[in-house]
Amino acid sequence: MSVRSSTTIARRLVLALAASAALLVSCGKAAPADEEANTIRIAAASDLTKAFEEVAKAYEKKTGKKTKLTFGASGNLSKQIIDGAPFDVFAAANLSFVDEVVAKAGCQGDTKTQYARGHLVVYSKHAEPPKDIGELADARFTKIAIANPEQAPYGKAAKEALEKKGVWEAVKPKLTYGENIAQTMQFAETGNVDVALVALSLAVVADGKYVEIDQSLHNPLDQALVVCAKADRSELAKGFADFVGSSEGRVIMKKYGFLLPGETLPVAEK
Repeated sequence: MSVRSSTTIARRLVLALAASAALLVSCGKAAPADEEANTIRIAAASDLTKAFEEVAKAYEKKTGKKTKLTFGASGNLSKQIIDGAPFDVFAAANLSFVDEVVAKAGCQGDTKTQYARGHLVVYSKHAEPPKDIGELADARFTKIAIANPEQAPYGKAAKEALEKKGVWEAVKPKLTYGENIAQTMQFAETGNVDVALVALSLAVVADGKYVEIDQSLHNPLDQALVVCAKADRSELAKGFADFVGSSEGRVIMKKYGFLLPGETLPVAEK
């Protein structure tokens, strides 16, 4: 065999190997892209952290579809969606932030669904929480946490309750504000505050003690979700939204203390 023919064969072999490598790289990149395309991107209020982690796990097991959860204050998440963040489903801790993304971000108003009503509690990691939030004005409570009332519905409800009790001005100097209700809970868990006004859904799975706040002291924490997906992802998103309200989803939500649509609000103790 001549040197020339040997060189030609070697050159062809190198080109073939290069082409094969390129094909493998191409196939390797396609898989993550396909997985991303079939992943439901969910923006959810922080009070849903534990509940939606379990809901998403159950949904994935049942359908084989993937989910990606992002938690935060409802107000901050709504701003992100209005600014173009590509979320497929938005689950807020109130109704107004959902109405806002429908009006300003083109989310699908006909998919708006109230999925639960939340409960506000006074939580303490070590101490005994007061049975009446009016006691938070007492000297024994020096550090109190609530979520930012401007961005977090639970923070707004906490402020309303303290105002209605007539102790807002007395309590205000003692307050530490969490960016969202999960961070507010963390302040109490780490002992940085004496008590925190947080969501029941987070308190029920924590080690401390809590007392539910009379719901007549604040506007109802009615929580809604809406589909924000583009047309080609709409059915994918609706599948998850429907699962939240399904019998399986309701069992999980109930476990975390949410009052569900169709249930009667218990009468507050006097």
